[in-house]
Amino acid sequence: MYLDLFKLHDLPFRLSPDPQYLYLSRNHSRAKAYMESTIWFTDGFVVITGEIGSGKTTLIETFLRELEQDVVVAQVNQTQVSALEFLQSVLVQFGFQPFKMRKAELLATLNQFLIEQYAAGRKVLLIVDEAQNLSLRVLEEIRLLSGVETSREKVLRIILAGQPELNDKLDSRELVQLVQRIRLRFHLTALSQEDTQHYILHRLDVAGAAGREIFARDTLPEIYRYTGGTPRLVNTLCDTAMMGAYAADRPTVTREDVLHAVEELQWTEYASRTHRELSSMVAGAGHRALEQTGSRRSDVILAHVALSMDGKPLSEMPLRPGRVIIGRTSDNDIQVDSRFVSRHHCQIITTAQSCVIEDLNSTNGMAVRGKRVRRHVLADGDVVMLGQHSLSYHDGRVAKAARPAESNQPAVP
Repeated sequence: MYLDLFKLHDLPFRLSPDPQYLYLSRNHSRAKAYMESTIWFTDGFVVITGEIGSGKTTLIETFLRELEQDVVVAQVNQTQVSALEFLQSVLVQFGFQPFKMRKAELLATLNQFLIEQYAAGRKVLLIVDEAQNLSLRVLEEIRLLSGVETSREKVLRIILAGQPELNDKLDSRELVQLVQRIRLRFHLTALSQEDTQHYILHRLDVAGAAGREIFARDTLPEIYRYTGGTPRLVNTLCDTAMMGAYAADRPTVTREDVLHAVEELQWTEYASRTHRELSSMVAGAGHRALEQTGSRRSDVILAHVALSMDGKPLSEMPLRPGRVIIGRTSDNDIQVDSRFVSRHHCQIITTAQSCVIEDLNSTNGMAVRGKRVRRHVLADGDVVMLGQHSLSYHDGRVAKAARPAESNQPAVP
């Protein structure tokens, strides 16, 4: 990669959430303070919304890292579930094995656990990310949980985080009682142009830039022009521009590198895009061109990956020159719906020469031939284990190379 050229010790614009790279703009600082208020108040119930890629998950990870040991946390990320499955997920986070319990047993176990933790002087916090996917029935269960209390005070603190659609859902007539329980609501907006500049410089410094100018000054207005200050889009554009400078063996990213990256990503100015286009762009921000030649993205299929579980095929995806992100949430190119897979678990970078799979600081990692790896050059037939799922790699270039050789074999009489 380009670390040696730019004299960095880490990739500054990874898409996976990493608390050490958090830049606290005024809005992000306020959102974090709202999260912290759930610990201060016994009836803490906070809702944080923001567009895809606005930094909600990074804020949550930072907040969790800073919690005191007297806080017991259940973090639920899989939200397209039934009310029963949701209650089971919460209890699993608290260390129970509740899969044979009926709903009444689940509620009784959870209530008893909350009261016991309160009696022991511990605070209990429930965090639900991607909360916009929760059904009305599950949200009603959350309302009921928020009402668990002793004779003096409530015993469960709650943070719901999600995309703006969560606000629309909360404002529905069926959830009036739930909304009355919410103490604070905050919408996380994109970065200003000034904050975007500080954000880029902050991430570079954390990665080892030490104040060196890696992005020429005239690049920063262009980056804001095409990203609108959305952190994930900023990361994608900056990383692509750095790859362009790396290909030219140039230790400073120029305005031309940024504009060429915009062309490869096939983006238009941020202000001209519709909401649907923006959502699609941010969700697929990792799926971008990385061809060494610097030409536009190719439609040539170089390889395939197939996802399966216990031998049952689930999905297949062709690999073209570019990047494919694999993870648990719906904003990935390949979604793996499993609690053993991180939000953004790993990525496959495909060029004309090779395909490389890289871990994105996932919790459970990935393994090839029984050995855990952080980076692996894929060979035809490789199987990469992601928790309970397997990802099989089939290189079309190998098949193409083999066909002429096969045709030259003498006929068997």
